[in-house]
Amino acid sequence: MAGLVLAAAACGTEEPAATPTQAASGSAAAPAAAAPVTISVGCQPPKTNPKERAQWDADVTAFQAKYPHITIESKDAFPCIVPETFQAKLAGGEMEDLFYVYYTDVRKIIQAGQAADISPYLSEVPKAAELRQDVMSIFKDGEKVYGLPRTNYGTGLVYNRKLFTQAGLNPDMPPKTWAEVQDAAKKISALGAGYVGYGEYSAGNTGGWHFTSSIYGRGGDVVSPDGKTAAFNSPQGKAVLENLKTMRWANNSMGTKQLHRWEDLMRMMGGGKLGMMIGAPDVVQAVNNDFKGKFEDYGVTALPESTASLSGGDGYMFNPKATPEQIKAGLLWLDFRFLTPGQGQFNYERAAKDGTPVGLPTTDLYGPAAPGTEINAQREQFANVPVAHFAPYVEGAKTVQFKLEPPKAQEIYAILDTAMSAVLTREDANVDELLADAESKVNKLLAAG
Repeated sequence: MAGLVLAAAACGTEEPAATPTQAASGSAAAPAAAAPVTISVGCQPPKTNPKERAQWDADVTAFQAKYPHITIESKDAFPCIVPETFQAKLAGGEMEDLFYVYYTDVRKIIQAGQAADISPYLSEVPKAAELRQDVMSIFKDGEKVYGLPRTNYGTGLVYNRKLFTQAGLNPDMPPKTWAEVQDAAKKISALGAGYVGYGEYSAGNTGGWHFTSSIYGRGGDVVSPDGKTAAFNSPQGKAVLENLKTMRWANNSMGTKQLHRWEDLMRMMGGGKLGMMIGAPDVVQAVNNDFKGKFEDYGVTALPESTASLSGGDGYMFNPKATPEQIKAGLLWLDFRFLTPGQGQFNYERAAKDGTPVGLPTTDLYGPAAPGTEINAQREQFANVPVAHFAPYVEGAKTVQFKLEPPKAQEIYAILDTAMSAVLTREDANVDELLADAESKVNKLLAAG
């Protein structure tokens, strides 16, 4: 591209330099255009997802028309992160100029010096100052910033509105306490054989994942603030397991089949037999798209009695080899594609026309700040799913603090699976002993480094 620019300049007519009189009168030639810059960007939607791929490509075209000096090279790699090769690519410096990350990898990347400090260039994205501080903190180390979020979600309580109605419950007034969850679960289970009031995971690391979500909601934690010792052998951790034990054995509201994995509860929810489960709003989308459910049958509310929510999401960081010009160009792209109401991922009018679901509160980047209010208004304006069904979740998310997964999350989840499965498969399970045993194992895991 630089060669073409130079060739074109050589073939053009040379302009005379401004005379001192011209310069003094303000009639000098205009400043030169910005120098061309090319950036590679990861996580372009794959060809197997044609609608979102077309939206991405259309946004690239519109962005390059707005900033003609920037060329985007989209990298289509599906899945966007392959754990077996991700760290190797980072260590080898083979990532894109603007590479895709999960929240859980950000801290390690910063500590290893594998991402560029973008703090000096954040003026390119004025809206960055309005992003939720608990979300931005994920990408910060002290006062330095190393990336920006693309999506963010917290867990809540997904429930079957149709079963609520059949059980004599008001679907517009979902449970706000765990006592109310217990009561609703009993009434749904009483509908007949095969109906399960409340479902929970306990295998394939999913049990520990939901234990973490539950203990966060109760104000507890999984590890100590310094990440060196287990913190779940606590009143909050005991309350999580005691609550499940009561629903499973005293109330008989969780069904006899246990050791559920991710797809099991999804299938039960889609089949219309499950009343409630912990999950983010995208659970409803998966149930609709992959498990034969219907959007109108489901709702999502805040996790009962929650002060914090297990948060997840993803974003982008910059290759430490990126030049200042590439970082500035990449920030302009992130602002255009992922952070601006009414365009890019928040172009709900386009999404509705394309037939993709609009109305689910699947991304909360701004909270109650002005861009977040505008995004929610447009989400409701162009909704093709019933937004009122998710209003309790949206309202609750305004005041709930988002918290990341603990360090060594998957290994810890595997240990906590044992405690979760025990209280759901053994009526005589001792909660104190289960927590103490898990604590000992997690402390050894964390001590190993």
